Amino acid sequence: MSPNAILLISCPDRQGIITDVTRFITENRGNIVYIDQYVDNAAGVFFMRLEWELDGFLIPREKISDYFKTMFGTRYEMTFKLFFSDIKPRMAIFVSKQSHCLYDLLARWKAGEWNVEIPCIVSNHEDLRDVAQQFGIPYYVWAVAPDHSNKAQVEKEEMELLQREKVSFVVLARYMQILSDDLIAAYPHNIINIHHSFLPAFVGAKPYHQAYERGVKIIGATSHYVTAELDAGPIIEQDVVRISHKDTPESLVLKGRDLEKIVLSRAVTKHIERKILTYRNKTVIFG
Repeated sequence: MSPNAILLISCPDRQGIITDVTRFITENRGNIVYIDQYVDNAAGVFFMRLEWELDGFLIPREKISDYFKTMFGTRYEMTFKLFFSDIKPRMAIFVSKQSHCLYDLLARWKAGEWNVEIPCIVSNHEDLRDVAQQFGIPYYVWAVAPDHSNKAQVEKEEMELLQREKVSFVVLARYMQILSDDLIAAYPHNIINIHHSFLPAFVGAKPYHQAYERGVKIIGATSHYVTAELDAGPIIEQDVVRISHKDTPESLVLKGRDLEKIVLSRAVTKHIERKILTYRNKTVIFG
């Protein structure tokens, strides 16, 4: 199949944007296969995702971004990102000891559900090395000292690995370490996290047990982009499941883990498909 170009746009809302952009594509013999747009009326911001076939397109792919910036960037105060469907994102996975999210991610990748490459898995423990070996993916371990005295050096070496492997985004699959501002800044809105949705009510090591003691009736999971403010980045995906008095702390944990891996996979899917735009600590998710 011929590769497609994917364009993500945000700018102040005004008349004529859709007409000008689509005319630019069609006049250069591009066949548009996907278009979706949204206007945040409260903020006055326009968002669009547009995808077209490159077969027969008159502008060389390496020149499209320059043309687009010259013709529309200044005029519409436009921020845009251009991607090509034949260039696979490169996803690094960070894990600690829990395997449920890692297995789900790797199974989807192995089944061919995702147009993505996984060059490495990074951990602070040896526990999941056998999982990585089952799927033939290099596994790297950097143990962080209890007093975090070596954390800066660990992250320096991790970042060197990510750069060497040309990683384009990172998934924290129950990675139980807080990332430094420097690492987060190196991958803005390209680090995806997953956690239970009890925060901030139930903090600590056993949130499901705390929820059981309080008799909660739903449990949930949240996947979001990582920012410098802990667990407060733009939310990509959330879901909940109802529970009852018959549930035990153990069954809550099992249901919670199942929900975590589903919510994380949905978020990763949208990111791989280039269907997410972020602004003001929020996301626009295209269908």
